[in-house]
Amino acid sequence: MTSGELAARHPTVQRLRALNRDPQTRAAEHAYVLEGPRLVDAALDRGAALEAAYLGYRARLSFAPLVARLDAAGVPVHDLREGVLEKIGVTRTPQPVLAVAPITPPAPAALDRPGDLVVAVDVADPGNLGTVLRSAEAAGVTTVLVAGDSVDVYNPKVVRASAGALLGLTILEHDHATDALDAAHAAGRRTVGTATRGGDPITTLDPATPIALVIGNEARGVDPTLTDRLDAIVTIPMHAPAESLNVAMAATVVLFERDRQHRTHPLADAGAAP
Repeated sequence: MTSGELAARHPTVQRLRALNRDPQTRAAEHAYVLEGPRLVDAALDRGAALEAAYLGYRARLSFAPLVARLDAAGVPVHDLREGVLEKIGVTRTPQPVLAVAPITPPAPAALDRPGDLVVAVDVADPGNLGTVLRSAEAAGVTTVLVAGDSVDVYNPKVVRASAGALLGLTILEHDHATDALDAAHAAGRRTVGTATRGGDPITTLDPATPIALVIGNEARGVDPTLTDRLDAIVTIPMHAPAESLNVAMAATVVLFERDRQHRTHPLADAGAAP
């Protein structure tokens, strides 16, 4: 499905620009922008619903296979006039393919799914949050709780860094970190944080007991008022002189250790407690 080229002043283009740049618009419109052919491909791979797709000037021929996929999925595809793409994008070199995806409220029973969770509290850097989402999906986690003063989940940098994982995860947002921890506990998860030293080895986590991995701010870590509410603290072993890992790297190590444990103990019941 095609339409005529859209000019910079077209209301649709103005909406795209606002969705890409303003979190309040994303919240009001319940939608966000995917930038780049790889992200749009990733959305189609995951069966994500897309409102529409947009192609840079004369990009239709270059991305004919992707356009065919969009057409087959019933996604409207629009062409942009020359110079319009640069007014929408937030990067120096705008991606030639964009799409708008809806922000879908999670199902009430999202936390009833089996398996581990991730709770991201006050994660400020969009690249870090996006990487955590990417690692979570790759390690078999299906649900992530984002809480406190964390960066907007649908920030374009988060979306790019997630490499499509955002589209395959259930995301629950909480204004207060304590609410996120309470939700994880109520869903039968054991809350686990990380510390650079003094915690239990990550290999000692019980694969049969589902956890909520709690990660904190890049500079401050998990707030001390929350640490007292956690069920366990683990430490990742490191060779000297290294002392710590980036929050996204630390989360990735723990998540893949958990995945290794579940693969090693396939009969362990890693589901949520009844």
